[in-house]
Amino acid sequence: MYKILVVSSALALSSLATNALADGAVTGAAGGAITGAIVGGPVGAAIGGVAGGVAGAVVDPPPREVVTYVEQQPAPTASVVVEEPIVVGKPLPADVVVTPVPDNPKYAYTVINNQHVIVEPRTHRVVQVIE
Repeated sequence: MYKILVVSSALALSSLATNALADGAVTGAAGGAITGAIVGGPVGAAIGGVAGGVAGAVVDPPPREVVTYVEQQPAPTASVVVEEPIVVGKPLPADVVVTPVPDNPKYAYTVINNQHVIVEPRTHRVVQVIE
């Protein structure tokens, strides 16, 4: 009975999510919470919800035409160096300037450490690193 309550609560909370969360994060959080509740009870629901939300928040890979466009862009004359590793899913430092992809505003790019990096412009989250 308790598991049914936890699962129902997880579903209800996921339906109240705002647009601030990506659809994938909401779906991932709800799925993770439900799976966690079934396997580990209330504690499993909490852990599963967080893990599912993180996994679901990853941005879809960009279409091939976006990758091709970014690959063809010249590197800027001033080199941008970031000491931290550039990791898909993690945001870039706020002071890194990104350039929107003209035909697809869902993506932007920059060149960091001599690598072209495709990012989500709103959050500066790394979508793909082009080696």
